[in-house]
Order: sequence, then structure tokens, then C-alpha cells
Amino acid sequence: MEALTNRIKQKMFDDFLFRAFIAGIGLAIITGPLGCFIVWRRLSYFGDTLAHSALLGVVIAYALSFNIILSVFIISGLISLSLLYLQKKTYLPNDALLGLLAHSVLAIGLVLLGLLTFIRIDLMGLLFGDILSVNFQDILIIWIGGAFVLLILIKIWKPLFAGTVNLDLAKAEGLNPELANAVFTILIAAVIAISIKIVGILLITGLLILPASASRNLSSTPIQMAIIASFVGLISVVLGLFSSITWNTATGPTILSVALGIFVLTLFPWKKLLISKKEIKLMDK
Repeated sequence: MEALTNRIKQKMFDDFLFRAFIAGIGLAIITGPLGCFIVWRRLSYFGDTLAHSALLGVVIAYALSFNIILSVFIISGLISLSLLYLQKKTYLPNDALLGLLAHSVLAIGLVLLGLLTFIRIDLMGLLFGDILSVNFQDILIIWIGGAFVLLILIKIWKPLFAGTVNLDLAKAEGLNPELANAVFTILIAAVIAISIKIVGILLITGLLILPASASRNLSSTPIQMAIIASFVGLISVVLGLFSSITWNTATGPTILSVALGIFVLTLFPWKKLLISKKEIKLMDK
């Protein structure tokens, strides 16, 4: 019986579509709450900066025969810490610092890619992702790594949210929002590292922002927004995968297109419509 169970499990994980669903759902659960803080803190360009650094991480991984996810995480983490350092050492505004880091690290990655002629990289897969190629190891990294990311986010939620609302007040209450912010930037680097294979360098930020933006139109509290963002991401992954297979389109862009469609739907006044229906029912009674 145990041998039969193991064979069934192995067959399920050998199915590329099943693996894609499991990986995508895990990533959607992670990116929902993190994306909310990116929206609240207006850090959309920060996500793009770390995404650009992913190219350098990939090139270094191929050159040194190193794990791609770990290499991207290290490079993205260093860029995150560099941003925090430059914020304290210069008087440049954040958008200038982000632009400086994003284009510099992208240029370095492209120069190295040109110099190391023995490296052969699937640029389309790197730029737009290939969720259908994930393996069992990728799934373990996404779910185990994602669980750690969410646990740490829950731990720093209070000081991070307080610092988002009012930095001075959070410091006065002794919540140490600066440490929470530093940890948060590392968490974003980790998510970008584990999601690069699914949605690619160009679309990572979209997976963080679109579900959170859609959730903002449907929620009334921060916790509610984080939960709904994960559900929106989950629905986007499931419908995006089915649509991609049905119409033979690129999977990563299709997932984000579905997320965009959900965001457009949330622009309609659903809350007002629901209130109106409740009022009608009360009037009927």
C-alpha cells in the first residue's frame, strides 16, 4: 500500500501541469501580503530595481555553476542593503537612488554576459519566466522558503505597519521600524529569487503589485487586504495557467493579464451594490 502511495505521489509530481499549479499557488500566497506593503509604502520601483539585479545573479550563478535562486537572493539582498546604506549617506531622493542601482546592476549584468561567452541563457525564460518547467526542488524552495518569509513578515508586521503609517510615531513607541524595514527588503529579495523561474525578471513586480492593488479596492482593513491579495493572486495563477494552455500563450504574461482583468473588475462599485441589496432586503421585510 505504501509503495502504491509513493508511486501515485511520484506520478503526480512528474506531471508538469500539476507542479506548475502547486508552485504558482505557493507563490501567490507569499506575494499577496508582501505586495500590500509595497503598495502602502510606494515601493513599486524598488521591486523593479531588485528584479533588474536578478540578471546579474543569474549570470554569476551560471559562471560559477552555482544555485540560481541562492545567487539571485544574495545579489538582490546586497542591492537592498546598498539602498538602505545610500539613503543614510547621501541626500539623493529615493527615486534617484533606485534608478542608479537598477540601471547600474543591469548594466553590469549585461557586460558580464557579453564577456562570458561560454554562458548560454534562455533569455525569454529569464525575462518572462517558465512556470511549466518547475521541478520538485523548486516547489520545495517556494513552499518552505515562502513559509519562512510569511512567518518573519508576521513577526515584523506591527513595527513595519506602524512605520508605514507614521515613522516618527513608531520610533517614539519603541517599535524599531528601521530594523523591520531592513528585514522587509530582504524578504522582497527572497521572494524575487524564488519567483524568477515562474514569472521572470520583467514580470516579478507585477505579481507583487496587481493582486495587492485589486485587493485594495475590495478590503476595509490591512489584514483583510493581505488575505484578499493572496486569493486574487491564487485565482490569477489558476485561471492564467488554464488560459495559457488553452490558447498556447506565454504563461507568466497570461497570469498577470488575468490579474489585471481582476483589478479592472474591482474598479466597479461592488461595495455600494452590496449595500444597496441589503437595504432592499430590509425594506422588503
